Amino acid sequence: QKMDKIICDRFNITKKINLKPWVKVISNYNELHEETIIAVVGKYVELEDAYISVKEALKHAGLPFHCNVKVSFVNARELNETNYQEVLKDYDGILVPGGFGLSGIDGKILAIKYARENKVPFLGICLGLQLAVIEYAQNVLKLEGANSTEFDPETKYPIINYLPDQYTGINLGGTMRLGAYDCDIKEKTLAYEVYNSKKIKERHRHRYEFDNNYRLQFEEQGMIFSGINPQSNLVEIIELKAHPYYIASQFHPEFKSRPTKAHPLFCGLVKASIANFKKKSK
Repeated sequence: QKMDKIICDRFNITKKINLKPWVKVISNYNELHEETIIAVVGKYVELEDAYISVKEALKHAGLPFHCNVKVSFVNARELNETNYQEVLKDYDGILVPGGFGLSGIDGKILAIKYARENKVPFLGICLGLQLAVIEYAQNVLKLEGANSTEFDPETKYPIINYLPDQYTGINLGGTMRLGAYDCDIKEKTLAYEVYNSKKIKERHRHRYEFDNNYRLQFEEQGMIFSGINPQSNLVEIIELKAHPYYIASQFHPEFKSRPTKAHPLFCGLVKASIANFKKKSK
């Protein structure tokens, strides 16, 4: 009914708009012949809008692969040692998003452990990265009681810590890292493969950081620190090699995802999850 022309005429919009990217989005959306189901393990699952950016980013990432990404919210507070394997066994990928506070932390760590040990594609975001290194410290490095000072101020191994001295050379929003920060990516890593770039800029919203005093111990046990902030030397991305897709970021990639431009980290998770789904279906 030419409603677009009526609106443009009414508001005197004469510039031609390139709709090709949106035409491609619609085309991909109408041709969803792949399928995968990804678990988002969080603590605010009763209110799914708390993770709306993550959910939409997963949907965006499915479009280039013509994939219907089914997002299932798993309550981290209900996961425990006796049930976590049964709860998570049917998912093709696992995502642990950001958050604050102690509630649900043990469940999220169990989900990360499950993804690591069972080679399930995994993406950790912000708190997801912090819990990934805590899980690795506890179960691989055997640092009993390793934790974040956010959850245990008296921990013997403060893998994640609030260290204002680490913020030298960068601007902060109060006591948090807020907004966009630079990240240098190491070549020949999963992060470099995903981004196809050595320099990126991503948005942050957090207070606690990986304590660099432990970096060598982690590297000796196989963890790769593939993304580093050049101004402060703070860890931005971690990953593991012998895994189909295991990566976590201190920043929030969902903030930059768009229907016309899915975020590389989410695309990587969806691609690996599709492959996992097909592998299990054989």
